[in-house]
Amino acid sequence: MLAFANACDDIAALPAKNAKIERLATYLQTLEGDDLRAAARFASGNPLAARDDRKLAIGGRTLLAAAERTWGVDGTLVSLAYRETGDLGEALARVAREPAALDLFSETLTPGGFAQMLDELASASGKAAGKRREGVCERAFRACRHPREVAYVAKILTGDLRIGLREGLVLDAIAQAFGREVATVRRAAMAAGDVGAVALAARAGGLEDIAIRYGAPIGFMLATPMTFGSSYRELAAGTWLVEDKYDGIRAQAHIRGNTARIFSRTLNDISRSFPEVVAALAACPHDAILDGEIVARRGEAILPFRYLQPRLQRADPDAALQAEIPVQFVAFDVLAAADRFLLDEPLVERRTEVAALVARSPALVVAPWHTLEPGASPETIAELFDAARARGNEGLMLKRTDAPYVPGRRGKWWLKLKRELSTLDVVVVAVEWGHGKRKSVLSDYTFAVRASADDATLKTIGKAYSGLTDVEIAEMTKWFLDHQTGSKGRALRVAPEIVIEIAFDVIQKSSLHDSGFSLRFPRIVRLRIDKRASDIDTMGDVERIYKAMLDREGVDV
Repeated sequence: MLAFANACDDIAALPAKNAKIERLATYLQTLEGDDLRAAARFASGNPLAARDDRKLAIGGRTLLAAAERTWGVDGTLVSLAYRETGDLGEALARVAREPAALDLFSETLTPGGFAQMLDELASASGKAAGKRREGVCERAFRACRHPREVAYVAKILTGDLRIGLREGLVLDAIAQAFGREVATVRRAAMAAGDVGAVALAARAGGLEDIAIRYGAPIGFMLATPMTFGSSYRELAAGTWLVEDKYDGIRAQAHIRGNTARIFSRTLNDISRSFPEVVAALAACPHDAILDGEIVARRGEAILPFRYLQPRLQRADPDAALQAEIPVQFVAFDVLAAADRFLLDEPLVERRTEVAALVARSPALVVAPWHTLEPGASPETIAELFDAARARGNEGLMLKRTDAPYVPGRRGKWWLKLKRELSTLDVVVVAVEWGHGKRKSVLSDYTFAVRASADDATLKTIGKAYSGLTDVEIAEMTKWFLDHQTGSKGRALRVAPEIVIEIAFDVIQKSSLHDSGFSLRFPRIVRLRIDKRASDIDTMGDVERIYKAMLDREGVDV
């Protein structure tokens, strides 16, 4: 595992994607068998194969208990190291020592050997599962010979590698390591649902032998945001399909025979939360893998995302909840049909195939779309956008008619157009250390509004960590450290003087913050150095935005 850890440290320090790919490829070339399979999985951030439904269920408390038994360390010491690093693996590496029972573990910990331990963890069940997990974690720690091994054992156990890799880059590295075509490697990965199996097949020259594996989720193709109100130069070339951007849950449906499963964007199986959708999919006449969106729908009206949340929180919704919040799968793409992958087919042909595959029902429809010719005016885009919003959707999706389906990639083939609901001027009241490359700066901001124009009491309403430049974050870190007023865990309370403008898509009632509201997808627009804390928005502003949103949705308040 030390060679794996050293490779990961090198990759984390490299800023360029191509350099990361080359370093990983060089490392993978040194491996074979179980070690190659495991290392490829680990590098992609997966302790198990993506197709494996099991979970490790390892939390910080389990790792701390194992660390205390292995090295006799005090939890307070680990907490201090975690506060400094923002990473549990790095914190444990700082406190790791040579275990007392070293003679019991004469073998060096290898990726393949660690993978066997992970299999034990994933299989642990019953009343004794907790103790068994702690025991396996302790065994892994005792087998480590170097602090860097400890760091990456913990990172893999918690699924938090943070070295700037994702599965797509790992697949590129596999192709480079063993001289295979990238497209062939990616296609095999989608069929296998296991990057480790793909690495073995690439080394052995057997990529073409990997067949489609239904029930193994495939990475989703992603869209690049466009700026609302721009000249839309991105659309100048090519012909585009225009769809509504739905305010729901991106979902991938696998239909095989008379059974169906649904996977979320995080590749988790969410079938049990939507039994009516599963039943509708299972009635489709052909085996297929469909891409689409699950939306809450009442009659012809698509309901806002918040209506879906009770369904997500229930694994087996009863008939009453299904009737209260009807849902529908809106299919807009197909990745496979029977034993054929369609990823390389142009989008316009895949869309034609979707209609032939889908058995229409109240819980399953094909997304409507139309063609946008090159050079469409901003006024035309604005009209289409407003029409989509009037139908209860977030905005527009624009997709090149000749686009292949590229899992896990965000490029110029697919574009999305949204517009923020509104912005609020708020004041920062607490900050936290970031993660990964931002672990040494205060980058996560909790913010608040005033109770009213006459009442300066601050009411928290959200947290944001994106929008500012690295330079701005570094400068603000110095200011916050000089103006901290206390701490709670990793959060520092700070003097409420820094005003920021926050954009967001949705505002909703919530008990998470003392304002009684929360913001969906909050992001920092800019620092408002021209404003004082006394100038920020109030609860009255929040309530007006909320009421205006409900009025647009036709909801009584």
